[in-house]
Parts: sequence; C-alpha cells; structure tokens
Amino acid sequence: MLKALLHNQNREMLGNSVISKFRTLVLSTEKPGLSFINIKHQHHLCTFLQPSPCSSLFVARDSTAIAEALSFSVNSRSSTLGTQIHGYVVKLGLSNDVFTQNNLIRMYSKRDRLPDGCKVFDDMPHRNIVSWALLISGAVQSCEPELGLETYLDMARTGLMPNEFVLGSVMKGCVSMEAGGFGLSIHCWALKIGLETNPYVGSSTLSFYCKMEDIKAADRVFMSMDKVDVGCWNAILGGYAQLGLGSEALSIASSMRCQGLKFDKYTFVSSLQGSSVEPDLHFGRQIHGLILRTEEDYCTSVMNALMDMYTKNGRVDCAMKVFGKMLDRDIITWNTAFSCLAHYKDSKKLANFFHNFMLSSISPNHITFSLLFRQCGELVDVNLGLQFCSLAVHFGFCDEAVVISSLVNMFSRCGSMQVANLVADGSSCKDIIIWNELISGHNLNNHVMEALQTFRNLVLVRVQADEYTYSLILETCCKYGCQKIVQQIHGAVIKSGFDSHGHCCSSLIKGYAKLDLFHDSSKFFDGSDRRIDLAAWGTMISALLNQGHEQEAIRFFKSLLDSGRKPDEFILGSILGSCGSSGPYSRINAAHAFVTKLGYDEDNFVASAMLDAYAKYGDIKSARTVFDQSSRFHDVVLYNAMIMGYAHHGLGLEALDMFEKMKEVKPNQATFVSIISACGHLGLVDKGCLLFESMMSEHDLEPSPNNYGCLVDMFSRNGHLEDAKRIIETMQFPPWPAILRSLLSGCRIYGNKELGEWAAAKLIHLVPENDATYALRFKIHSESGNWEDAANISRAISEMDSKKTVGQSWLD
Repeated sequence: MLKALLHNQNREMLGNSVISKFRTLVLSTEKPGLSFINIKHQHHLCTFLQPSPCSSLFVARDSTAIAEALSFSVNSRSSTLGTQIHGYVVKLGLSNDVFTQNNLIRMYSKRDRLPDGCKVFDDMPHRNIVSWALLISGAVQSCEPELGLETYLDMARTGLMPNEFVLGSVMKGCVSMEAGGFGLSIHCWALKIGLETNPYVGSSTLSFYCKMEDIKAADRVFMSMDKVDVGCWNAILGGYAQLGLGSEALSIASSMRCQGLKFDKYTFVSSLQGSSVEPDLHFGRQIHGLILRTEEDYCTSVMNALMDMYTKNGRVDCAMKVFGKMLDRDIITWNTAFSCLAHYKDSKKLANFFHNFMLSSISPNHITFSLLFRQCGELVDVNLGLQFCSLAVHFGFCDEAVVISSLVNMFSRCGSMQVANLVADGSSCKDIIIWNELISGHNLNNHVMEALQTFRNLVLVRVQADEYTYSLILETCCKYGCQKIVQQIHGAVIKSGFDSHGHCCSSLIKGYAKLDLFHDSSKFFDGSDRRIDLAAWGTMISALLNQGHEQEAIRFFKSLLDSGRKPDEFILGSILGSCGSSGPYSRINAAHAFVTKLGYDEDNFVASAMLDAYAKYGDIKSARTVFDQSSRFHDVVLYNAMIMGYAHHGLGLEALDMFEKMKEVKPNQATFVSIISACGHLGLVDKGCLLFESMMSEHDLEPSPNNYGCLVDMFSRNGHLEDAKRIIETMQFPPWPAILRSLLSGCRIYGNKELGEWAAAKLIHLVPENDATYALRFKIHSESGNWEDAANISRAISEMDSKKTVGQSWLD
C-alpha cells in the first residue's frame, strides 16, 4: 500500500510542476472571452492567455509548455483537459505549428480518440516525418492496423523516407493483421535503407516472425543485430513463450540474467508465460522473488501473469494469495481468479465470488461469461448458469461467439443437448467454435449419429472446419469404430492442410490406435520431419498401454526422452500406471525418482498415479507417504486413490477413516464407488446404504452406473440378494453384464437358485455366448445337488465350445 501511495504522490508532484511552469509562461492579463480551465485531480485553476506577438523564441517555449500540458492530460486520465488545451491552441493561432500539432495527435492517440487525431493530421498544412509516425503508431495502438498500413502507403507516395519509428510501427501493424507478405516487404525495405539493426525496428521484426511462427527466421534476425536492447530480448523471449516453447523461453530469460540485463514488466510477463507453458514452478517462484526485489509487484499485468503461472502449475492457493494482495485489479485479474475457482468445484463459492466482483467498479466482459458458463457446466449446475445467462443478455454479450459456444458447452455437460441445439440455432453468430462445441457435446453424451450429422450440416452450409473440428469428428469416428470413415476424415485433413497440426495428429493417432492399427499410428512418428506435440505422444503411449502393449509404450517413452522433449503430467501418469500393473518393483522406484527430478512430484495427477502404482504393488506404506506429501493441496483425486488402495487390500477401516478426513474436499462419484466397495468387503451393509443415500441428500451428487454397481456388489457379497435385485429393477439405468454377474455370483455363494436363474436369463439375453455365465449357473445347480440341470448346462457349454473357430498356424 505504501508503494502505491508513493507512486500516486510522485504523479501529483509532477502534475503540480507542469501546472506551475505553464502558469509562469502565460501573461498576467486576462483576455476577454477566455474561461478558466480546470485541471482535474490537481485542483488547480489556470488562466490561459493569448501572448502578444513576440519573438519566435517565446513561441517555441510556449509550444514546449503546451506539449508538457498535453502529456500531463494523458497521464491524469482527464477526459476534457486535452480538448480544452486544444481549444487554447487554436485561440493562440498555433494551428500551423507542426510541433504543437504533432503533440495533439499524440495526445488524441493515447486517449483512444484516433478520429480526432486523424482530423488534426488532415488539417495540418505542413507535416514532417514525426507527424506520419505518430498517426501510424496511434492507428496500430488503437487496434486500427489497416488504417496504419494505409497511412504508411500514403506517406510512401509522397516520397518521404521512413524512419525507424515508422517502420517499427508498420511492422507491428503487420503482426496484428498477420499480413505476412506486407511484413516481409517492410523487412526488405529496412534492409535496403540500413535500419534492420535498429533496436526498435529489430524488436518489431522479431515479433513479426514469431507471430508468423517462423522462429528460425526470428533467431536469424536476433543474431544479426549489432545492438540488442531489452526490447529485442523481450520480443524473442515472448515469441518463444507464445509458440509454446517454454523451456527455450526460460533459457533466454536465464541468459538475460547472466548478461546483467535489467528485467522490465514485459520481461517478467514473458518469463512467467514460459513457466506456464512448460510447467516449471521452481523457475516461476524465482521470477516471483525477482519481481518483489525490483518492486514490479504493483504492476497489474505482471501480477496477472504471476497468477496465471501459479494456476497453470497447479498452485491455485498461491494464485489466490497473489490476487488478495493486489492493489490494482483489472478485468484480466478477475477472469484469472474465476479460472482458479474451477479447482474448488463449488457452486456456492463461485456465486459468492461473482457477487464480490459485481461490487467492484469493473464490468464483466465476454471472457468472464465464457468462464462462468464453462464452470457451471463442470459443476452440472444449470440453475446458476441460467442466472449468469440473464446477466450476459443484460450486458449485451448474447451474440458473442465465445459466449454462445460456452453456453452450448454448459448445456451439453448438463445433458441438455436439445437446449444446446436451440441456443446454437437461435444465435445469429455461426462461428466454427459453436459448431465444434455442438459436436463435442454430442460426443460427450454418446450421440454418435447426431455428431456425424452436425459435421455434415457444417459442410453443407460451407462453414470452414478447423483443426479442432477434425479432431472432434475423429473422436466420434473412434466411438463409431469404422475404419473407412476414419480414413475418409484423414483424407479431408490432408486436403485441408491440417495434417501437421498437433490436435489432428493426436486424434488420428488415437483413431488408428483404437482400431488396433498401430502400424498406421507409428507412421506419424517414424521418419517424420513434423514437430509432433506432447498430446500426440501421450495419446500413442496411452493407447499402447490400454491395448496391453506395455513394452512398445516404454519404447515410445524412451524415444520421447531421446528427442529432448520433457514429458507432461499426463504422459508420466500413464507410465506410472503401467509400472503398477506389471514389471519389477524397482521400476516404480526409478519412475518415482524421475518424476521428482522433473519437478512433477507436487502435481496432483502424477501423485495420484504414483500412489495408485504403489498400492497395486501392495506397498500401502509408500502410497500413504505419497499421499501425505501431496494432500495439502486438498485434491479429491488423491483421496479417491488412497481410499481405493485401502479398499483393494481389505483395509476397510482405514478407507473409512480416510473418508472421514475429507472435510475440506467435496467427494465425487468415484469417491463413493471406493468407499461403498470398502463397506462391502467389511460387511458394513448399513453403513454402505447410508453413504449411498448421502450422495444425493448431503453432497448433491446423482449416482452413476458405477455407484449402483458397487451397491449391488455390496448386497450380493453379503447375502442381501433381494435388495440387490430391487436395486437392479428400480435404478434409472438398464442393467449391464457386470452388475448382473455380481448378483449371479452372490446367488452361487448363498445358493439361491431361483434368483440365480433370473439373473442368468438376463445375462444370456445381453451376452448369449459368455462362458462365465454358464459356468456360474453350473456351479449353482451342482453345489445345490441339482445334477440334472447341471448336466444340461454342461452340454450347452460343450455345444458352444464346438461352434468356436479352432486356432490355426502355418509353418514355412
């Protein structure tokens, strides 16, 4: 707070100095017809008087004072002061003074009043290179890059030679418009007139090539520069971070430190982006310490980047601490905080936080509502979402593509695809991201044919599909299980030019892997010069593990490491899962050490996978150690893994004790699967029933099929067979083989032939030729002494075996 007060006090002293100088330069006699000009925030009244004709020296000094006053009007954020000074300039007869007119253009540009600046420029009888540079720069900074480039062309037609500020601003305009050809021509012109090594031109050129995703060209420009200032370092650093090359960005930041360069706010923002892209909490914390030392912690953009870094690294608690200490917050700050709230999965906390936000002086934007709708979807809270929806309409964001797509996402996650379709159809915006959300929603709700039809409609209305569209429809094809359709989509991907994009590669790999076409999947890695992203590597490794090809998955993991890439938490989680299912115990110790070396030991996803791997090996003590080291982050996945580990090893009391400790963590459906299963193994049927009922009554959770499955297993395991049958008949889901098999196993244990035949009949209807069903029926009848029925079942099993295709082999 003290730093903020000193900062404001310095600004006030500067304002007083400017006013004092201005007053000493004007005459003491008041000219009739001129009014007093109130300079806001300073409580000074100045009388501006027209000077008598004097020497040119006096006029020059007066123009300088006016320039200082105009500069102060920008810093004071006064909406009227600049206009009042402009009026005074006209009365002084300085409309022909180029210096004064240039300062007016600068003032209007910085006050986001570009049309007024253009009018001043058009009325100028004489212009110099500064006039053109100011207008071009103002247009680019005011998000009018087209106007900036047109102004540059007008200047070129006059024959005026551009300077470094003109070329730098034009290059920034090319970055905004992604005008690759125009930018290359500007770079060539800079080379021709010898300005390519100028730091201002160089930094803009670096940003241009990074925006064009040509990082090699950016490197060449950087290496060719004779003088490299902080702006150039920031440009190349920011380029690497924005392209997702986090480790390279962090390496550049380290080089800057080694060379003794002082970090500014742009350096801090780009460095923190690098720590977010390539999760590196240790480096991010070092940057945080440096921010505190350089007293940049009052800069809003730096603190926003710091919040984002902590969020991306899984430390939401630290991000919210940064938020709480910020003195000056903007809409980006609040939006980042809203994204943090997704970690808590609490509707009440979200509603209360939004209430506090509305009490601030900041208005929500389209990003705010997009975040809110998506969180309501994750929380499956359509009522809260509808309240936010009415506010979005009130603020006029009902036709924003990002808001509509998030609204479709919310209804899709809440299972209301009919409403999601109505929202999309009723919107005047038909952006591709809305179509993508519709396809994603159908995939989420297992509406395969509807997803394919949505894609067909998209093609019929000639909407250009993007890489995410193809990724989503490939996911649909995986569920459909049709090799021909996957190959057709692959052809469309190649034709559209998206075959080198990470999302499409990942989806194609996943599609072929699901069809057991691993040879086709591996073609994306073998002999390819494309940069396969981590998502594609993770998909391939996960698919191999899911199909039981563990050695091949390990080979791919080693290839990833050999390529110099750092695996993410999802790849490490998959590898840890394979360690728990097979291989020597030493492998998980090696994996644990490797995870710690990479700095992922504090990541909840990796920690839960490691915990599960130790539990599968029977090393509950090590599993509990991993939990105790990670549970301070209060993650439900960690609790679920620990409860499941106890339950699988028959440690039901420990599982119940762990469940009781979940005071600050809201359990989910998976939690109740584990804890009810533990009750079943302990014989605590009444306790299990109470827990099942508490899902809806206390935790507002709708039981999933897995919850019903573990409840039926608990009843069947403990002889409550009629209760198990009642659950199967009354639950909202049609029975599936696993739940019927649980009841049939219970009937065998407790010798209930009638109920066993009921369950077996339903099982045979679902899976007619399943040997396990007939084997259980045989045991039920043979153990009860009913040998005649047992013999009939044995004959039926023999007939099924005779119909099976006999395996064959050929030898050369």
